[in-house]
Amino acid sequence: MFTHVIFDLDGTLLNTIDDLANAGNYMCRQYGFPEHSVDQYKKMVGNGLRKLVERFVPEGTSQETQEAIFVAFKAYYDQHKEDKTAPYAGMPELVQELKNRGISVAVLTNKADKMAAAVVNSYYPNLFPVVQGAVEGKPVKPDPTMLYVLMEKIGAKRESTLFVGDSNVDMQTAKNGGLTSCGVLWGFRTREELEREQADYLVATPQELLQLILDGNRK
Repeated sequence: MFTHVIFDLDGTLLNTIDDLANAGNYMCRQYGFPEHSVDQYKKMVGNGLRKLVERFVPEGTSQETQEAIFVAFKAYYDQHKEDKTAPYAGMPELVQELKNRGISVAVLTNKADKMAAAVVNSYYPNLFPVVQGAVEGKPVKPDPTMLYVLMEKIGAKRESTLFVGDSNVDMQTAKNGGLTSCGVLWGFRTREELEREQADYLVATPQELLQLILDGNRK
């Protein structure tokens, strides 16, 4: 059995893509930029809000303009981050079951730290004692710096910790941190991407994930 499970947030615990896409396209409209489809946004997210802005603005947009859009985008998204967002079916129950069994859980996300804590507590109240989001001046996933900070907070050891996410960024984070990785197939990215990143495990349902966690690392 894994004793600690660290979850990605967007695309793993919460389906946030509609609110992110709506906020991005709102900013595009304000600046007269082309808008993007939800499927396009699924490929843009994962490396934090600043990188998302960089990806949805046209190539060649000045740094000054990007910075202004980033500030406005963050404020707009913060006001609308729960318009359409919802937990993936079965995930709140899974997290509760893990806690019932004495397994420690935490969240590591590239969403801004205060914003991440607010949205997790809204949809997963009292389930995650530690939520680690992005902090200005600190590297984000897949750099393992904040992962190590989080692991120290919860007393996690590499050999008994599972990292769960939906993207290449998450699989790279687990690999960089020396953790076992599990890719979920209900998120924003494809099976092919997760296989390409050599995820240790792939699961299609929360029940499969629960079984994996209880069975432990048997690869």
